[in-house]
Amino acid sequence: MLAAATIGAVVGAGIVSKLPEKKIQIVMGVALFVTAGFMFASKMNWIQGGGSAIGLTGSKLVLAVVINFILGALMTAGIGLYAPCMALVFALGMSPKVAFPIMMGSCAFLMPPASAKFIKEKAYNKKSAIGMAIPGTIGTLIAALVVKELPLDILRWVVIVVVIYTAIMMLKSAAKNKGVAKKSVEV
Repeated sequence: MLAAATIGAVVGAGIVSKLPEKKIQIVMGVALFVTAGFMFASKMNWIQGGGSAIGLTGSKLVLAVVINFILGALMTAGIGLYAPCMALVFALGMSPKVAFPIMMGSCAFLMPPASAKFIKEKAYNKKSAIGMAIPGTIGTLIAALVVKELPLDILRWVVIVVVIYTAIMMLKSAAKNKGVAKKSVEV
C-alpha cells in the first residue's frame, strides 16, 4: 500500500493536478460521507464492518493497493490521504490501529518524490511549506503517542468523526471552488 501511494503520487504529480479540482472534491466528499455511513452502521451493529486484521491478502490486498495508488495520486492535487486511507482500512476489515502506520507511511514515502517534482517546476510557496512542516512534525509526534494509547472503541469513533469532518471540508471547498484553472504559486 505504501509503494502504491508513492507511485500514485509520482504519476499524479503530472496528471491528477490537471483534472478539475471541484469535481474531485465533490466525488471525494460524497465518497467519504458514504464511507462514514457504513462505518457508523457497522459501529451500531446494523451491518458487519471493521475488524481486527493487521494485514491483507488476495483480492482485498489488490483492492487496497489500487485505491492507495489513487489516493497517492489525489494527494498531489491537494486531496488529503489520511481520512480516505483510514476509511479504506476500516472498510477492508482491518483494525483501526493499523490505519495510522499505513496512512503515515503512505504520506512519508510519497511526499519526497512528489515534492521533488513540484520543486523542480517551482510550483510551491517556500514560506507556506516551512510554516506547515514545523507544526506538522509536532502534531504527528503527539498523534503517534495519543493513538497508541486510545482504546479501540474510542479510536473507531474518532475515525468516523475525522471522516465526516473531512467530507464536510471537501464539499465546502468544492462549493467555494469556482472551477477556475489552478495557478502555480509564485516562489
